[in-house]
Order: sequence, then structure tokens, then C-alpha cells
Amino acid sequence: MSASSNPWAYPKVSSWTLQEGNNSNCCSWDGVECDEFTGHVIGLHLNSSCLHGSINSTSSLFHLVYLQRLNLADNHFNYSQIPSTISNLSKLTYLDLSFSAFTSQIPLEVSQLSKLSTLNLSRNKLELNKPNLRSLVENLTLLEKLDLSGVSIISTVPNNLANLSALTSLCLRNCGLHGFIPSSLGNLKYLNFLRLSKNNFEGHIPSSLGKLIQLSTLALNSNNLTGPIPFELANLTQLTQLFLYYNIIKGQIPFGLMNLTQLTLLNLAGNNLSGQIPSSIIQLKNLEFLDLSMNYFSGTVEFDMFVKLKRLTILHLSYNQVSLVISETSANRTLQKFQQLGLSLCNLSKFPDFLANQDELEWLELNENNIHGQVPEWFWKTSKESLQVLGLSYNFLTSLGPHPILLPWTRLAILDLRSNKLQGSLPIPSFSTLEYHVSNNSLTGKIPELFCNMSSLRHLDLSENNLNGSLPQCLHNFGDSLFILDLRRNKFEGSIPQTWTKGSKLIVINFSQNKFQGWLPKSLAKCIMLKVLDLSNNQFNDTFPFWLGKLPNLKILILRSNKFYGRIRILKAKYEFSSLQIVDLSYNSFTGRLPLILFQSWNSSKFDRVDHLTYIQVESSFIMENSPQSCIWIIKYNYSMTMTNKGVDILYGKVQEIFTALDFSSNRFAGEIPESIGNLKGLRLLNISNNILTGHIPPSLRNLVELESLDLSQNKLSGEIPQQLMQLTFLEYFNVSHNHLVGPIPQGKQFDTFQSKSFEGNLKLCGRPLTKKCKNSKALPPSTFEESQDLGSPFQIGWKIVVIGYGFGLVVGAAIGHIVTARNRNWFMKSFGMRRVVRGH
Repeated sequence: MSASSNPWAYPKVSSWTLQEGNNSNCCSWDGVECDEFTGHVIGLHLNSSCLHGSINSTSSLFHLVYLQRLNLADNHFNYSQIPSTISNLSKLTYLDLSFSAFTSQIPLEVSQLSKLSTLNLSRNKLELNKPNLRSLVENLTLLEKLDLSGVSIISTVPNNLANLSALTSLCLRNCGLHGFIPSSLGNLKYLNFLRLSKNNFEGHIPSSLGKLIQLSTLALNSNNLTGPIPFELANLTQLTQLFLYYNIIKGQIPFGLMNLTQLTLLNLAGNNLSGQIPSSIIQLKNLEFLDLSMNYFSGTVEFDMFVKLKRLTILHLSYNQVSLVISETSANRTLQKFQQLGLSLCNLSKFPDFLANQDELEWLELNENNIHGQVPEWFWKTSKESLQVLGLSYNFLTSLGPHPILLPWTRLAILDLRSNKLQGSLPIPSFSTLEYHVSNNSLTGKIPELFCNMSSLRHLDLSENNLNGSLPQCLHNFGDSLFILDLRRNKFEGSIPQTWTKGSKLIVINFSQNKFQGWLPKSLAKCIMLKVLDLSNNQFNDTFPFWLGKLPNLKILILRSNKFYGRIRILKAKYEFSSLQIVDLSYNSFTGRLPLILFQSWNSSKFDRVDHLTYIQVESSFIMENSPQSCIWIIKYNYSMTMTNKGVDILYGKVQEIFTALDFSSNRFAGEIPESIGNLKGLRLLNISNNILTGHIPPSLRNLVELESLDLSQNKLSGEIPQQLMQLTFLEYFNVSHNHLVGPIPQGKQFDTFQSKSFEGNLKLCGRPLTKKCKNSKALPPSTFEESQDLGSPFQIGWKIVVIGYGFGLVVGAAIGHIVTARNRNWFMKSFGMRRVVRGH
């Protein structure tokens, strides 16, 4: 790794030694500035100088007591601390240590540099706790420019920050700041640059910011700001850039905002703004970048309104509730050359004709419109040398029409054709493609060998088509870059290619619902990043792949509905399957005892720290660097699976990180259920039905206090149902039908909610909900303690209902992903789908 990221960086100090050997004057050295009268070194400008290694506190650097300007930005100081001896440089007026791999606490001595007018410590891994932000700036009263972006401050903004009356630039991006943005910042009357983005600020945007009449850039994006856009911002007549995206701002765009005629960039994306897009936006005659996407704007919008903004080249209107009307004459007019167009969910019924004359497009989104039929032939000539992002998903396209064998866009990185009705063979994009999405279409044929030339591919999703044939043997070529390989629900057959490389970055492999056969390639064990392997509903004929046990990140292993057979052999090393939490081996021919040794390192504590609302997903992004404002494409791939839960097959459109499940049903496992099953704490779903299990139901199951679904049906279990199972207060589904169980069914708590079909097929069971009564009535009632709980106060009865409801809620919560996605895709796209943001704010 280079010590400097700037492409023009070079080692300035490399020439010093040679010149020093010739007794050259150090004032002539590259990057050294001297006072022409005294000869003292007053400036060191060593930014982007490929410096590497830590700075020792005894370094001769700190003997340069006349130094006024020190710039060490864009180097690599090996995650060392800023030396406290920096206080020796008491004459410093300029200090820039940004992007140079410093770490740990900012020393208090920095606050003693009272002559500083510029302080930039951004883009390191620094902390500001002791001293805190208040004490750091207390003596720095001459500061004009302060940039602490990326420094971990995690506090509110101190009031004394407003005392820095000379400030012209204040940048506190991504510092963990919270609370309200203080209105006192409005007193910094010389401020022309204010960036407080990517923090946790809440509350309204202070109206006092309208007093900063010299402000040219205001960036408050990516916070939790609420309320309307204050109309006082209309006073900021010098403003050229306004970033308010990704907040919770509501209301309409203030009419006065249209008086900010110097604006070149306006980004309001990802808020709760509503109403119509004001036609007076044409007053913003200098506007080059406009992003209003992912709000609740409504009504009919004339595209000509934006065409009148002659400098506008980047326009995003996606994911609102607007109907965009594009004039039929636009194709014959000379329009500005757009670089980015986001027109998703704009109620378009066809490809806009004016695109035929656009040859500089880099980003084009037409997702979720009503575009039917065939892609027009002229479209393949649009922006052939510039297009990098193309989104046509969730339309009604049936054919790509006549198109070149290789799609014409030589720089294409993102191709998204998901959820159309496309027929024909797979289109072959540029070999530079990073993400290829064609799921949920009707494409046919084989995967062309040319796909293997896409050596930079990170996400390949061909799922839910009618593709067939065997996989190309070169498929493993993707291993060095590919994160996601999803081929589910096609008609692929044959064996999986045998060679997977050691450097593989694959996180998800989903080959489910195809016709694959044969053995699993043992080289899959080289995919050490693998988190999900889903091979369900195929025709694999192999023994259990115990050699996958060394994969340190494997969380989900789905072998459901294949022809796997034999005893499950597991090595006894402690690291075997160390991360596994969802296993589905159902509908195979496994034999022997239950393979609980798979989970010998399992305990509930490793799930305690996981956020209940996070999902097993992979986020990928693409940064478009060469745009006037670099934009980022972000897509979150949520792994989905089908599992049997509560006796029915459920499609989990998203899978919670905390969800744990074992399904060993419909095999030929035999023997007793071991008492050690009670060690699987944290388990939420357990299905071992339809096997040949014998013996008693182990009372240790009571330890599985998180269990929501338990299916022991269709076995040869004997004995009584343990009373201890009444302690499973989250248990929402219970099935022991068709066994040889005897005696009374436990009464009370969760057992009062189970229907008779949960117990049928056990001729010697008795008690509710079965019609057969027990002869020994003493066995029926719960213990005295349980009676006091069940027959106690209304509060106690209410609490029982709450517990039952909470257990049910957890089951439902794990499964609602597909429901939410289907019913409110607009919300889903905001939360988990494509996004665009302006980099660096």
C-alpha cells in the first residue's frame, strides 16, 4: 500500500540526503520554507510525500521552534499517536495532519497552540475525549479553519465553539455528535463553510443559521433532523451548495429557497418532503446538481421545467409520487448534455425519446416505471463511452430487441434489469461490470463462456429465470472479486465446477432450486469469507460436507431436499462450524444419531449482542469518481430462504441476524434425543420430525428459553411429555403427533394454546385438548406455584397474555421481510435498495 493516495504524490524528502551531503542550504530543499531574513525554517510542506512510519516525540522536527506552517497531510504514520511535544511548535499558525493514519487521543498540548488559524486533523482514527472538544478550542481563539471530520468526539456541541468569532470554515463531519445543533452557531458571522453531516443531530434546523449571510456551503445531511426547512435560509444569498439529504425533514420546499440564485447544488433526497415541486425552481439558473429523490413529492411535473435550467446536468427525481411528463418534441430539440438522470418511479410509459441524443450520460435510472415491450434499437447507441450505471428494473420489458452480442457500454459497472418479463438469452455486458442483476425474468439458455471475462464482478444475480445447462468451468474465475453468486430457481444441471480459489471473497452462494447433481467440490472449503451456502432443492448425491467446518464465518448451511446420505461425520476440533446458526438438512437420507456435535460451541451469549433489527445481508457500493459531484450506488442484498416453520413452508424474504434454527426433519436419524440438546441456548426453531427417534423427550429442552417452534412429530418417542416444557414461554408452535407418548398432557401456560392436532396419533395421551380424559386427575393440574400464577390477579393474567404475544411477535418478526418488500417497495428501496449520495459531505 502506498503511503500517499494522491496520484501526484512523490517522496519529497528523498532528495534531501543528497543535497545535505553536498552541504546544500536546507532552505532550497523540496517542501522547506525559510524566512528570507533570518534563515529560520518557518514552513514544512510535506503533504503527499509518501512518508511512512511513526513520529518520535524526540524527533528533530520539534526543535524547529520558529515553524509557522506544518503540513503532513496524506502520508502514513503507522497508526501512531500525535506526539505531545508538538506543543514546542508554539508559533504554529497552520497545522494539517489529515489523512495520515494517526490514531488514539488527540493530546491536550494541541490546545496550547494558541496562534493557530488553521487546524485540520480529519480523516484519521483519532479520539477527542480528554481533552474534549470544549477544552480543545478554549485557547484556540484565532482559529479561522477547523476540520475534525472523522474524529470520534461523541458529545454535544459545546457553547464555546461559538466564541471562535474568526471562523470561516467549520467541518465536524462524522464525529458522533448528538443533541441539537446550537443556535449560537448563527453568531459566527464570517462563516462561509459549515459541514455537520453524518452525525446524530436531532431536532429542527436552527433558524439562526439564516444569519450566516456569507455562507457558501451548508452540509447538514445524514442526521436525524426533523421539522420543516426554515424559511430564514432564504437569506443565504451567497449559498452555492446545500446538502440536507437523509434526514427526516418534512413539509414543502420553502418558496424563498428559490431566491438562492447562486446555488449550483441542491440535495434534499431521502426526507419526508411533500407537496408539488415548485415551478419557480427555474429561478435557480446556476443549478448544476438537483436531487429530490426518495421523498413524497406528488403531482404532475413537466420535464421542460428542468430543461430550462441550462446548466443542470445531474437530476434525480426517483422514488417520489410524481408523474413526469416529457414533451414529444424534446427528442428534436437541443437539450443540455445530462450526466446523471434518476427517473425511477416517475410513471413513465416508454423510454424518453430525448435519450437518443444524450451521449454523456454516466448514470441512468428508469426503475419501477410502466415501460412495456421492447427496448428501442436506438437505446443501444446512447452514451456508449460514458455510461456506468444503468437501472431498468421493475418494469414490463419483454425483450431487449436487436442488440450487439456484447452490450455497447464500455465503462458499464452496474447493470440492473431485475423483475421484468425479459425473454431470450443472457445479455453480455462490458467486462468491466461490477454488478449484474437480471433476477426474476424469463431468460433462457446457458451462461455464455464470455461471462468468465468479467474478472471484476462482485455481484452476480441470475436467480428466478429459466436458464439451463451446466455451469461454465471457469466460474471460479470470479472468486477474487465476487461477493454474491445467486443462481437460485433456474434449471441448471450437472455438477458444480471443482476449482474454487484460496483468495475467494464469496460471502453468499445460492444454488437452490435447480437440478444440480453429483458431489460437492471440496475446494469450496477455500472460500473462507463464506457466510451463506444454500444448496437446497437439487439432486446432490453426497455425504455430509464436514470439511466445511473450518469456514470461520459460515452462518447458514441449507442442504434441504437433496440426496445426501449416510452418517454425519464431524471432526472434534473446537473451531468446527464455529459460527453456524441456521442449519437445514431436511428431506435427505442422513442416518445415525442427531449431529448435535455440530453446535458444541453454541451458546446464547454470542447472539445477545446482535441487534434484533439487523438482517443477514451484503452491502455493495460503487463510487462514480469522475462526476462533478461523486455519487455512490449502494445496494443491499438480503439473503432469503425457505424453511418449514409451524408446519408450513415459509419464505423468509429477509433473515434476522439473531434468528437460529435447526431442521433435521424427514431423514432417518435414529436413537435417543440426547440431553445435551438443552445446551443449544438461543435456538428459536427446532424441527426433528419424521425420523426414527426413540426414547423419551429430554426435560433439558426447558433450557431452550428462546424456542418459538418445536416439532418432534412422526417419530417413535415414548414416555410422558415433560412438565418442564411449560417453562418455554415463547413457544408458539408445538407438535408431538404420531409418536408413542403416554400420560397426561401438561396443562396451563403455552400448552393451553396448542390444538389437538399437535398431539394426535399418540393413543395413550390424555387430557386437554384431546377428548380422552385422564384417569388420574391428580396428574392434570399444574403445581401450586403455577396455580397461583394462573389464578392470580388480573395483572398476572395480563402478563401471561403479554408473554404469549411476545413469543408470537418474534416468530412473525423473523418472517415479515417478504411481506414488507411486496407491499411497500418504495419504503424498501429507501431502506435496503439503491441509493445515491454525494461523496464527501
